[in-house]
Amino acid sequence: MVKLYAGVDVGGTSIKCALGTSDGTLLKEGAIPTDSHEGPDDVLRRIGEHINALVREVGGDSVTALGMGLPGLVDVHQGITRYLPNMTTHWRDVPAAAKLSAIVDCPVRLLNDVRTATLGELTFGRGKSVDTMAFIAIGTGIGGGIVIDGKLRLGPMGAAGEIGHQTIDRTGPLCGCGNHGCLETLASGTALTAEGVRLMLMGLAPNLHELVDGDPGEISVELMGQVANQDDPVRDAILNAAADIAIGVANIITTIHPELIVIGGGVANLGALLLDRIRQDVEDRVGRLFPVDDIRIERSLLKEKAGVLGAVALGIHGLPA
Repeated sequence: MVKLYAGVDVGGTSIKCALGTSDGTLLKEGAIPTDSHEGPDDVLRRIGEHINALVREVGGDSVTALGMGLPGLVDVHQGITRYLPNMTTHWRDVPAAAKLSAIVDCPVRLLNDVRTATLGELTFGRGKSVDTMAFIAIGTGIGGGIVIDGKLRLGPMGAAGEIGHQTIDRTGPLCGCGNHGCLETLASGTALTAEGVRLMLMGLAPNLHELVDGDPGEISVELMGQVANQDDPVRDAILNAAADIAIGVANIITTIHPELIVIGGGVANLGALLLDRIRQDVEDRVGRLFPVDDIRIERSLLKEKAGVLGAVALGIHGLPA
């Protein structure tokens, strides 16, 4: 009988679930709404029931272990959520691992969602062949993870790798963390979309205006990318965000000199327009200090499945030593 491992990637809107084998092959996938307003006990119950249903669908008996990525601060050693800012009630001090384990009848391991995605990229993606890597997920916010000597480095609280909270501009916008000018405030999907709204309302993005029929609520990073070759200010906004990301990447390079920087999250779907500017600016910033020809800056190989595959990897291998 093939051992089954479960992965759960918890987001603010939906929860991705999957069953996989030890080599990362996904046998069954599913998703349920998060509905965090119902409270953590209800969310965990529905996750457990969904995993058990997936097991029945593949004809299995049980899950060997389950890994779960959560959007916030978790105590990885005790399996307790400490603060999930985008979840109703913030899940303060919830023994989530124990509660879910009682439903799925297997060990449950918790990790921050972006560190989980980093683990996925390390185990099954571009990181398989490197010893030192940084992963940057650029979506609603910006998160990250650091790999050194082939191991995901978590720090004493599991919080190491908060790349999005580097200070890029000390006089910049106020961040949700209380700091000013964090990378997240300048180059996240939220920040970029807000700039798209501003440009459209000021009459500087006519093609974007036409695409969304003048509705600011319809603007997205994806749509901004579609008109970037027609609306120069939109293109400039994307390039400015890439330049800020490049500062963050350059900081990482001067700190740990990784072999690989992986860019994930929805903003990475902008592709070459984003990545080429990051690569060029990084070379300009650190090229006199480090040989940058051997530092790859690549889009995530796993894309939107990095989180759930990382959760499966967490179930298989456990927490990094």
